[in-house]
Amino acid sequence: MISFSPSEEQQMIINTVREFAVNEMRKLYRECDESGEIPGEIIDKAWELGLIGGSIPEKYGGFGSEHSAVTGTLVAEELAWGDLSIAMHILCPALVAFPVLEAGSEEQKEKYLSLFCGEVYKPATAALIEPRFHFDPHSLSTTARLDGGEYVLSGEKCYVPLAADADLILVYAAQDGATQGFIVERGTPGLMIGEREKNMGIKALATYELALKDCRIPKENRLGGEAGCDFDRLLNYSRVALSAMAVGVARAAYEYSLEYAKQRYAFGEPIAARQAIAFMLAEMAIEIDAT
Repeated sequence: MISFSPSEEQQMIINTVREFAVNEMRKLYRECDESGEIPGEIIDKAWELGLIGGSIPEKYGGFGSEHSAVTGTLVAEELAWGDLSIAMHILCPALVAFPVLEAGSEEQKEKYLSLFCGEVYKPATAALIEPRFHFDPHSLSTTARLDGGEYVLSGEKCYVPLAADADLILVYAAQDGATQGFIVERGTPGLMIGEREKNMGIKALATYELALKDCRIPKENRLGGEAGCDFDRLLNYSRVALSAMAVGVARAAYEYSLEYAKQRYAFGEPIAARQAIAFMLAEMAIEIDAT
């Protein structure tokens, strides 16, 4: 029998993140969306919760025992319930930390994971999506070729969150037809960050285009070293996290709709009493719970 009830520790994490979402995120989300900026103070407060460092083992500088996909899913859902833009900004360093934790070589884990366990927020991100129609993560235009002791990366990426401030960017590129990850550090020659993109949604999250012009990195910076990485496994992790965020946003939308339907009066009664509205709300609740 599968249990869908969170453990006592997971429930404590849910309560902590939900309290943060209510007391911090929801007070600022409208202002952040209109200004296009997220105050550093709220990011610092979120970092103090140890949402990423708590999933990194102590041997690498963290204060967790093991990385739990279920716990990470619960955290992502609750943060997105508060606000999607702020949630994605808070969790952006995980785009490097968790792939290194799951697929990195021992040397990469020792070198990079401790960076995400300090007291200060560590800007890091990943670059996967490319600015072209029919984008396919398994058929990338961005390429990586081995040249002596270095990999040479060439291509373009878009929708890269926090790229202008990131100290580390995990760039996904095609090597011999297979998608692999490559760790590019800030200031690497050939790495060029474009202007901030103007998006229709999640306007508070800064995303950028970037270009790689014969960008050279040490061959040790290939994710997983000589063995490489299982890209599909990493892609599945991201899909689960994004799905969890979608559930969080859907929950918030449902709750706002429910409250509005109770407070909005028409023809002498709340519109929630109307069968058509009540059925819509019931279907929303059912679909969210199933998802």
